[in-house]
Amino acid sequence: MDIDKQLEIIKRGVLEIISEDELRKKLTQSIKTKRPLKIKAGFDPTAPDLHLGHTVLLRKLRQFQDLGHEVYFLIGDLTGQIGDPTGRSEKRKQLTRNEVLVNAESYKKQVSKILHTRSKSLKIRFNSEWLKKINIFGLLSLTTHSSVAQMLAREDFKKRYVNGEDISILEFLYPLIQGYDSVELKADVELGGTDQKFNLLMGREMQKDYGQPPQVVITMPLLEGTDGAQKMSKSYGNYIGINESAKEMFGKIMSISDELMLKYYELLTDEDLNKIKQMHPKEAKVNLAKIIISQYHSTQAAEKEAEEFSRVFSQKEVPLDMPKFKTDGKKNILAILIESKLVASGNEARRLINQGAVSFNNVRIEKDDFIPLESGILKAGSRRFLKLL
Repeated sequence: MDIDKQLEIIKRGVLEIISEDELRKKLTQSIKTKRPLKIKAGFDPTAPDLHLGHTVLLRKLRQFQDLGHEVYFLIGDLTGQIGDPTGRSEKRKQLTRNEVLVNAESYKKQVSKILHTRSKSLKIRFNSEWLKKINIFGLLSLTTHSSVAQMLAREDFKKRYVNGEDISILEFLYPLIQGYDSVELKADVELGGTDQKFNLLMGREMQKDYGQPPQVVITMPLLEGTDGAQKMSKSYGNYIGINESAKEMFGKIMSISDELMLKYYELLTDEDLNKIKQMHPKEAKVNLAKIIISQYHSTQAAEKEAEEFSRVFSQKEVPLDMPKFKTDGKKNILAILIESKLVASGNEARRLINQGAVSFNNVRIEKDDFIPLESGILKAGSRRFLKLL
C-alpha cells in the first residue's frame, strides 16, 4: 500500500502527529527496507476490564497491524503499581503486585477481540521485564533525563504544586519510566491519549539521549463516557465495558447524545462519516449500537437487541427477558431496588424515585416506602425492568 493511503488510514480520528513528516519518512524507509515499524501503546492494568475508551488506541494499533507493522501491546505491570498521575488532582492509590497481575491477565484475554493475537505482528510485553533489572544507580541515572522545572511545567503537577497539594517523588518518576519503555523497545511510533502527551514526548526525548531515532508521537482524543462530559472511566460510572452483556451495551450506546454519537462513529468504527450524517439520528444511533455489539458479541446478538430495543422503547412494551425478584408483600420499593441490584446504591434508588423515574405497573412511585402488594413490572429509569413475583 502506498504511503498516502497508509497515512489516510492512520490519520483517521487522530488529534496530533509529532511529526507527520517524520512518520512519512519512517513509512517510506519501512517499505524500502521491508522492515515493519515498531508501534507501541502502553496500558496500565489498574482495573480488570477494558472499555470502549481503551479501544480507541487498540483500534489504531489494529490499523497499524493490518498495514503490516509490528505492534507492541505493552502492559505496564510495574508502572501500574506506581499509578499514572496524569489528570490527577491528588495522589493515586497504589495497587498491589497481585492486583496488577490479575488485571493484566484479564487485559490479555480481552485484546483478542480487537487485535490479531495469533499473528507474529503482535507482541505483548510487560515493562517489568527490564524495569525490575534496574538497580539504584540505574534509577538515579533515569532522573538525569528531566528536571524538577520540567515536571512542574506539566499542568496537573503545576496545579497541585500551586494549591499546596502533595506530589510524590514516585509520581515524578512515572514519565521517566514510561519514556524508558520506549528506549527498551526501540519504538518507532508511540500512541496515546491526548492527556498522555507529556509522557509520550518524554519517551521521544529519552530516545535521543540514548542515541536512538526519536519515536513519532500520535495522540488520540479522549472518548467521553455516557454522561457526555467526562472521559470514559469506570471510576466515573460512565463507561461501556467490552465484556458487558449485549443488552447493557446496546442500552448505554442508545443513551448517548447525537453529538457524541458522531465521535463514537469516528473513533470506534470504519464507517463513512458523510453517509452517517445523512441518516436520521435515531437510525444512525441504532446502527452504531449494532456495529459495536457485532464487534464484541455477534451480529445475531446485535439484531436481537435492536429488535428488543424497538419493542420496548418505540412500541412501549416490556422486555421479553428481564430479571425476576420474589417479594413478600413486606419489602418497600427502596429495599427491592437495592436487593435486586436493579440500582447500584440506595442513593441512586432515592434519586430515581425523586425524579419520578420509578414506576410499578405503569404507575409512578413517589415515595420510597411504597410496598407493592401484587406481582407486576417494576421500571427504574428508561432501561431497567424487574418482574416482581
